[in-house]
Formats: sequence, C-alpha cells, structure tokens
Amino acid sequence: MTGGGSRFLKEPFEAHERRFEVTERIMELQFGHLEKRLEKIEALIEGLEKRLWMTVYGVVAVILTQAIQGILQYAPN
Repeated sequence: MTGGGSRFLKEPFEAHERRFEVTERIMELQFGHLEKRLEKIEALIEGLEKRLWMTVYGVVAVILTQAIQGILQYAPN
C-alpha cells in the first residue's frame, strides 16, 4: 500500500478541488476582461472630459471677446 486511506474518501474531495480550481480560473478570466473594459471606459471618459473642457474654454473665450469688443466700441477714440 502506497498511501493511507481509501480512494473512495479521497476522490470526492479531489473532484471538489478541481471544480474550485476551474471556478477560480474562470473568475480570473472574467475579472481580467472586466478590467480591460473598465480601462477602455476610463479612456473614453478622459477623451470626453477633454472635449468638454475645450467647449467650456471656447464659450468663455467668446464671451470675453464680446465683452472686450463692447468695451472698445464705447471707449473714446
């Protein structure tokens, strides 16, 4: 006899161990995929944020330009 105990006692636990290992591997793959998707979403949000700030700066520039033109129009020559 090479090992102690009955194979009927060990086999059910080995099957559970394999199932847990497979489940852990699947979860690793799912979390890896989820992390990649989140990185893409973050990149899209950063691009959107940059465009939003450019729009805000553009609106402020137009308002300031119109204010300065109004002041120069009424200033004495």
